[in-house]
Amino acid sequence: MSLWSRLFGGKEEEPAMTHVTIHPAVDGGVRPGSASFSGGTIKCLCASDPVVVEIGGQTAHNHVCGCTKCWKPDGAVFSQIAVVGRDAVTVRSGANKLSVVDPSAAIQRHACSGCGAHMYGRIEDTGHPFHGLDFVHTELSDQDGWSAPEFAAFCSSIIESGVNPDRMDGIRSRLRELGLEPYDCLSPPLMDAIATHVAKSKGVLADA
Repeated sequence: MSLWSRLFGGKEEEPAMTHVTIHPAVDGGVRPGSASFSGGTIKCLCASDPVVVEIGGQTAHNHVCGCTKCWKPDGAVFSQIAVVGRDAVTVRSGANKLSVVDPSAAIQRHACSGCGAHMYGRIEDTGHPFHGLDFVHTELSDQDGWSAPEFAAFCSSIIESGVNPDRMDGIRSRLRELGLEPYDCLSPPLMDAIATHVAKSKGVLADA
């Protein structure tokens, strides 16, 4: 029996996993978004002549992502990314510094050629379930109020980035402490949205 159980009885409390890092924007706790927030700007990391992108609306489906495609700041295990309507995304300055990281990818990630930060990801395939949505990194903004991260996606993929598989239990425990349920794909609502889109395109479901 542990000292905790002998002194206090009952089930021993699990120690906090605050030593496990996920992403600088959530390691100190997930900050809530604001229902009245109406958008702002994000800037790349260049000290001079940064790329500035205006986002004219609140983001949605914010999450931390373990895939090997999304941009992560130095030292981060996960990226943090949200979506917003593509019509709300406008490059205000530095457009000449942007280039697509991987033209063959479904998400065309436009990155700064100076610092490497991804400014927005756009889907050009009109048949894609998420066409019309852009992917943005709100941690690149000075404004507060962006939608809060809701879950963790593609957790197993961090192993492909070099994370030791032995760390996965601790990482998943920390994600749950932060209120970010870990998935090895997207969250159930987003997976349902993808399946619904595919079913409608095949005529399995009527187009509501």
